[in-house]
Amino acid sequence: MRKRKQILAAALAGAMAFSLTACGKTNTAAGQTESIQQAESRGQAEPTEETADEANTASEENENGGTVVQTTAGLVQGTNEDGISRYLGIPYAQAEERFVPAAEVTAWEGIRIADSYGPISPQGAISGLGQAGNQDGTDNNSQNLNIWTPGVNDGEKRPVMVWLHGGGFSTGSANEEGYDGENLSRSGDVVVVSVNHRLNVFGYLDLSAYGEKYKDSANVGIRDIVDSLEWIQDNIEAFGGDPDNVTVFGQSGGGAKVLALMTSPYAEGLFHKGIVQSGATETMGVIFNSQEASTRLTEHILKRLDITEDNIEDIQTVPVEELETAAMEALQETGEELKLPAALGGGYSMDWEPVVDGDFLPTNPVTEDSFAEAGADIPLLIGSNLNEWSGFFETAPIEPTKELETALREAYPDKTELTAEQVDTTTIRLPLLKIMSHKADQKAAPVYAYVFTYGNSYHGAEIPYVFQRVSGSGEEQELAEQVSQAWITFARTGRPGAGKIPEWEPYTRESGATMLLDVEPELVYHHDQELLSILVPDYEY
Repeated sequence: MRKRKQILAAALAGAMAFSLTACGKTNTAAGQTESIQQAESRGQAEPTEETADEANTASEENENGGTVVQTTAGLVQGTNEDGISRYLGIPYAQAEERFVPAAEVTAWEGIRIADSYGPISPQGAISGLGQAGNQDGTDNNSQNLNIWTPGVNDGEKRPVMVWLHGGGFSTGSANEEGYDGENLSRSGDVVVVSVNHRLNVFGYLDLSAYGEKYKDSANVGIRDIVDSLEWIQDNIEAFGGDPDNVTVFGQSGGGAKVLALMTSPYAEGLFHKGIVQSGATETMGVIFNSQEASTRLTEHILKRLDITEDNIEDIQTVPVEELETAAMEALQETGEELKLPAALGGGYSMDWEPVVDGDFLPTNPVTEDSFAEAGADIPLLIGSNLNEWSGFFETAPIEPTKELETALREAYPDKTELTAEQVDTTTIRLPLLKIMSHKADQKAAPVYAYVFTYGNSYHGAEIPYVFQRVSGSGEEQELAEQVSQAWITFARTGRPGAGKIPEWEPYTRESGATMLLDVEPELVYHHDQELLSILVPDYEY
């Protein structure tokens, strides 16, 4: 946390800069900060709460109507699109080296223009889904975030919705067009934030055995997200948000990141609700990587790079492509050696994930008879899509039986063309049932369950409905309104709901209460229990 005195000085500098600009002067905020420091050295009064408030209410607008906002590191100016202000690529921390926690952002002089996305993490690969992506525009120093808000410096305290992107813990970014928060911010009067952070080998290479410098290396990717939440606590009020009402939400790997945050005591108090959209497999989200597997993976990677304890600092300068290639090969080797089931598809492979190190992550999200203690008081909205990855990976044919057909029709009576092969089971649906059941077993904060069943409900199909970014039929527009409002209501109150959606009861093992999100949403109870028991009779949750 930054010292209060420094924040007030910067705020006053901003106010003075606005005043001088209005008078036709060209003095910069940096020059005014120097004047403040000189005044303090002469024993003059320090900035007060009142002058900081004046700075927060002062504003200038550029050609696109972007308001200047004071942050703890300096002034930022975004743009305005139809009443929604957007601030892109704001740094919340800075990674000065690889594999170590990021440092605080160095304060800047003058006004930082935040009208374009910042760098993203180097891209890796997920087992079963091909090679690492293009490295253009990537940087280890990728700690930046994007903000969409209906109002700045207006004294309002809107719910804050922090989006964590998918791509496992290996690939993706917050800068994708589908994650633009403008429509969601406008429709719900909420502040939407999306976060870039380190991924893959840059975020989760466990070098803790190679010196004190690297003791935290195994989880710096999630530590980046914790840093972003701390930045939000310090700054989001100026952007019209409520630091005491922060919801983290994410899809696929983003949902698994929510689960990691709910497991870490380092994130306690920084957010208040969680939404997990298709965010776990049996080996990524239910559990995370063990210390044993993480240590062995590092050994395989360093061997490929000819790096030992004696020349460990060479790891800082290995070219990105070479590092990613060595990592991908070592992930496969380690998975096969330790017989680790791949997160997606068949066979053995290890994936980049947080490491259960006993400190940052004391346990897995799912414990033997409960859920991670750090997440006990966090209300959770969690669910998956009916089809998910069905048909993407080769699977054994399902033998049709009368019993199976009956269970299928009872579970989804309106889906007359649905076949058993199209129903997701072991990939995501059952692991999420395990998570929500163990969370409910804590008998602390409530759990709300859903299955998104509209149309071809493949993996990620719900995202444009959550962000209200559909451009199809009126039916689709109405569904987007219902889904996004349910998410917004949960962020605002801790209980999901919207106009056409029935009263949403919490999930428990006893009730199995689950909302089917479709044209006609319906609250059902243990609706697919019989179907799942036929398709996967030995699965226990």
